[in-house]
Amino acid sequence: MIFVSFLSCFSKPLTMALSNSSWRLLQPSFFLMGIPGLEESQHWIAMPLSVLYLFAVMGNVTIIFIIWTDPSLHQPMYLFLAMLSGIDLVLASSTAPKTLAVLLVHAHEIGYTVCLTQMFFIHAFSSMESGVLVAMALDRYVAICHPLHHSTILHPGIIGRIGMAVLVRGLLLLLPFPILLRRLIFCQATVIGHAYCEHMAVVKLACSETTVNRAYGLAVALLVVGLDVVAIGISYAFILQTVLKVPGGEARLKAFSTCGSHICVILIFYVPGIFSFLTHRFGHHVPHHVHVLLATLYLLVPPALNPLVYGVKTQQIRQRVLRVFSRGEGLGDKVNK
Repeated sequence: MIFVSFLSCFSKPLTMALSNSSWRLLQPSFFLMGIPGLEESQHWIAMPLSVLYLFAVMGNVTIIFIIWTDPSLHQPMYLFLAMLSGIDLVLASSTAPKTLAVLLVHAHEIGYTVCLTQMFFIHAFSSMESGVLVAMALDRYVAICHPLHHSTILHPGIIGRIGMAVLVRGLLLLLPFPILLRRLIFCQATVIGHAYCEHMAVVKLACSETTVNRAYGLAVALLVVGLDVVAIGISYAFILQTVLKVPGGEARLKAFSTCGSHICVILIFYVPGIFSFLTHRFGHHVPHHVHVLLATLYLLVPPALNPLVYGVKTQQIRQRVLRVFSRGEGLGDKVNK
């Protein structure tokens, strides 16, 4: 609810700003190529992407529903997980429908305002996901290093403030992206060699000076990812130090297992993202279609896998899911009788 209410405050002024006459291109829309170089097989590529998007929607809706309806799961770790699932839903839904439309039915055209809005949501919610992963690392640190004070340190009020801080950071840091694009002149063909409106892909189309746009984009990426990775690293350094002091191998293993799901989600999110970022910036010899595929998978794989990781590795969620499906089967048996 925090995300929805706060986004509603930002969506109207953002849309008004993007619709201003001073923002208009010489051409009224962009043309998304999809995956350049693989035009003949794009419909086959769309099939696994559709499956990933279906998993992302079903999995994250299930996670949110289970946490929302089960009072025993209204704990910091699960509340942060619900935030992560909400962000993943928006992130996947900001990209997948248009990408699949381009690949399947050749709906290549996208309006200027829609393109910049899509770009804003993709980058803003990627930043929010990184922020929630930091919050989850903080929760694991408090749970392991200060277990007796966990409920008093991370009480509902603090969790709400952390969620609001993550939301505001993502919105404020990324709002300059479309605003800075306002000053650019697009006097050439507005064909984007991508499956969705990515910031640098749009910037590269401008025929005016783009130094500020490039510098700000790089600064935000380094600031968000750099600071968040450092914060997560510090949290786990303290966790490791505490766990190694615990006597007994089983106790250590149990302490480490509480971090297993979070570590998997961190790797799923950051490793493909950093690899995609590095190949985009420095991999000049990497084929362009590889860049596009990596960037597209980066926005669909984490939302699809995160619910599976937590569903498999978290006993409470796994039991709750099995209970829901067993009730469904029981109801089905009664109906058949």
